Amino acid sequence: MTDNKPELPLFVHLLELRTRLMRIIGGILLIFLGLSPFSSPIYSMLAVPLTKNMANHSNMIAIDVLSPFLTPLRFTLILSIFITVPWTLYQIWAFIAPGLYQKEKNLALPLLLSSTMLFYCGMAFAYFIIMPLFFAFLTGTAPEGIAVMTDIDCYLNFVMTIFLAFGVAFEVPIATVVLALLNIFTPDSMLSKRPYVIVGAFIIGMLLTPPDVISQTLLALPIWFLFEIGVFVSRLLLKRRRHVESAEF
Repeated sequence: MTDNKPELPLFVHLLELRTRLMRIIGGILLIFLGLSPFSSPIYSMLAVPLTKNMANHSNMIAIDVLSPFLTPLRFTLILSIFITVPWTLYQIWAFIAPGLYQKEKNLALPLLLSSTMLFYCGMAFAYFIIMPLFFAFLTGTAPEGIAVMTDIDCYLNFVMTIFLAFGVAFEVPIATVVLALLNIFTPDSMLSKRPYVIVGAFIIGMLLTPPDVISQTLLALPIWFLFEIGVFVSRLLLKRRRHVESAEF
């Protein structure tokens, strides 16, 4: 807590936490209720990377009786959570900010904003680049006489895994900057470990993507590229910090 503010009783913090949680849930429900009437066309948009690569006589299927209704609705709820991430982060920030020093605020807020944008970029990269390439490869390598007809629920689970994998992978610059600002690693020491980072990126690509070289490489290369960006930004921030500290003295 800051020195010029008295500590509040625990129940006041609990009430504030409850209020913030209710606002987060309310924001998600509001978006969900607005999107739920359009859940079927929204799911159809999600399925475009697969359906546009399927043969004309092939369609997605629904194995469970309620899947045609519940699966699009479930994706709409997940989408509502993703859309309201800025609102959720704002509520979290409003709860913790009063207890932070000014320097901590100056560091935390840009990290929250940039990590959110990078997560969205990772998902967009997966949807517009990775998934079309992967499904084109998948449908193109199917044996003759085999129709690719994926269950809609299995497709949703698969796509969510891809989205999360690429969203988390795009957080590499944030992790790099934090490690540098906390003096755990210097930019030079991180650059000296570049070969290990490259190998690790391809291992992560192998573990988090489907078993084909294209999608694995398309995840590994951005991780490597984002690592280099993170090191570059870390160097700039540390240089600025040293400049500010020298000016203060």
